[in-house]
Amino acid sequence: MTTEKQTFSDDEALHLHQHPQPGKIALMATKPMATQRDLALAYSPGVAVPVLRIAENPEAAYDYTAKGNMVAVISNGTAILGLGNLGALASKPVMEGKSVLFKRFADIDSFDIEVATQEPNEFITVVKNITGAFGGVNLEDIKSPECFIIEAALQDLADIPVFHDDQHGTAIIASAGLINALEITGKKIEDVKVVLCGAGAAGLSSLSLIKSLGVKHENTTVVDIHGVVYEGRTIDMDQWKAPHATKTSKRTLAEAMVGADVFLGLSAKGVLTPDMVATMADKPIIFAMANPDPEITPEEVASVRSDAIVATGRSDYPNQVNNVLGFPYIFRGALDVRARRVNHEMKLAAAHALAQLAREDVPDEVAAAYQGRHLKFGKDYIIPSPFDPRLIWYIPPFVAQAAMDTGVARKPITDMDAYRKTLEQRLDPSAGFLQSITSAVRSRPSKRIVFAEGEDISVIRAAHAFKLQGLGTPILCGRENLVEENMRAAGIDPKEEGIEIVNARLSHRNAAYSQLLYSRLQREGYLKRDVDRLINLDRNSFAAAMVISGHADGMVTGVTRSFDKSLDDVLRVVDPAPGGRIMGLSIVLAKGRTIFVADTTVAEMPSPEELGDIAIEAAMAVRSMGHTPRVAFMSYSTFGNPTGERSDRVKEAVRLLEERGVDFEFEGEMPPDVALEPAMWANYPFQRLTAPANVLIMPAIQSASISTKMIEALGGATVVGPLLLGLSKPVQICQLSDSVSKILTMATFAAYDIRASAKG
Repeated sequence: MTTEKQTFSDDEALHLHQHPQPGKIALMATKPMATQRDLALAYSPGVAVPVLRIAENPEAAYDYTAKGNMVAVISNGTAILGLGNLGALASKPVMEGKSVLFKRFADIDSFDIEVATQEPNEFITVVKNITGAFGGVNLEDIKSPECFIIEAALQDLADIPVFHDDQHGTAIIASAGLINALEITGKKIEDVKVVLCGAGAAGLSSLSLIKSLGVKHENTTVVDIHGVVYEGRTIDMDQWKAPHATKTSKRTLAEAMVGADVFLGLSAKGVLTPDMVATMADKPIIFAMANPDPEITPEEVASVRSDAIVATGRSDYPNQVNNVLGFPYIFRGALDVRARRVNHEMKLAAAHALAQLAREDVPDEVAAAYQGRHLKFGKDYIIPSPFDPRLIWYIPPFVAQAAMDTGVARKPITDMDAYRKTLEQRLDPSAGFLQSITSAVRSRPSKRIVFAEGEDISVIRAAHAFKLQGLGTPILCGRENLVEENMRAAGIDPKEEGIEIVNARLSHRNAAYSQLLYSRLQREGYLKRDVDRLINLDRNSFAAAMVISGHADGMVTGVTRSFDKSLDDVLRVVDPAPGGRIMGLSIVLAKGRTIFVADTTVAEMPSPEELGDIAIEAAMAVRSMGHTPRVAFMSYSTFGNPTGERSDRVKEAVRLLEERGVDFEFEGEMPPDVALEPAMWANYPFQRLTAPANVLIMPAIQSASISTKMIEALGGATVVGPLLLGLSKPVQICQLSDSVSKILTMATFAAYDIRASAKG
């Protein structure tokens, strides 16, 4: 279950799915196709060689094709999210999204397949006949009870794992949470009384799995839309629901909840009331997992029970039951041992692994994403975060071991420690970077961020998303009537709470702001009336005055005017930080790498001393964002070869930095390939970096700006920023006409406050 509050318009969602090319996935070749020889090896006649090997031994397909790292995500569209039976083709965006999650979290390649039939046997036949092309099958969004029939049949017919995530994903995550909740409350699993509300695929699978953990059948009660599922009931019963019927006189959910220890909800919003919770046993455990809104909110539970442990499917509450904690890592472990199926023992292994991971000490790189919230095993932390980077190497080995122990693994792993290391290397460390920054902002006390260009519709949408994502309080600077008109045009109610509007011309603080600015500029050629005009008419000046006066915590601008003009406006009001260097830092997020590039906005041709200042400021920022800085000074020259005036300037910067005794690794002068590829270091045994550089100090603004913009234009990488560093207050300047997403990112960094984060 991966529920989030909607923080975007329908048009934005459609735009993302359509541009820059339709869909969310694409095929990428893993072999070069540049020459005739490449083509001859990869296709005719070279391809005939592996064809013959596979014909002789079908298992060779794992060695010579992508089968071993390929999962088919298959649906017939009969139960799409919470939208119902909309047909196979309508399910394709969801299936593509599932494929993206496989790649993002476990480096598993995936194809989505939509089968246009609602007849189970026909669906089974289609899938059975294509399983040979894949290492596993993930069934998705298939309605109950057909999903039970289809999965059971395909598990018998296919020789690869077939896994219906809607059933087992939620069951595994909920079981992990229950294991830990019982540990915290001191309750024994064989004694607890459990009520399941919602007898669909996920609910019944969850109940079956916790029974295998030790919950007794006679201590369970199932409630569906017709009431309690009891022995002898005839209405709406089937072969999957009937085994969970119990002997009981209870007929309603309210009756079932009396004295219950555990509530498992996979039903609908609001079905569990505070009055019902009040009748539960001491230290109740409530998993309200209805999508998109829970059966009861944590706030409602807290109003009647302070001793309860609560989990939901939402990301904006603690203890999120999120399927992405399960299926990527279950398939990763299954694929890596070439498992024939995902059996019961492998599911239990995944549940126990998740429970155990939540009890481990939270490392610094995970805790950094939740600054302000103490992450420690307890009632508000019984399930790991979906963005915990340890998941990729922690969970799959448990699954793989269970597959080996139960005899379904075709390729056992002999060195589990080495396997864990390979898993750790598979994770793209850049993938969770922005999530970690967002989580850190969300976990801190709410920041007030002023959006200086508050009349712009893109800015309004970004501010609205900022508020909805719980990142802080947005303040839109502009004329109230125009701001409200554009809010309505963007589909946002101007009366919606949590968004403030300030009119620079009419603010009651103008006199104070003007006096403050006049005290700064009176000896810089400005008359009092000049300063009054700036405060009344220039929103950058007004917004910056709000920040330095403490009426806002940070500022975002730049969407409607150039970077240089915006920076000049801000510098009239905001001082540089003591010892700080005003500069731009761009962040390049590419496969497996997070690279920081400086200075990309301010210093046109920095001196050796200035290059050192840039390196120090960048290292501080990088460390504050959870990375260990390793700085490389860029040049066309490699340690003096060839020589030249500009390379000498970089060499001098390195020498001066050596004298300053900084606390981070640095090296140079060198080109990017030497800085980023350790394989090239054999020729330079004296170089001091212990790992590839992640901070590149460019010799001039031209090279810095051109390189980052070229990378972004070519695709294959995400470029964040440039972030503005070196000011005493958090101000971020967007690029002209930035998208809503980019404006939101810059606002998030303004709320993150890199300099304050560096101080802890």
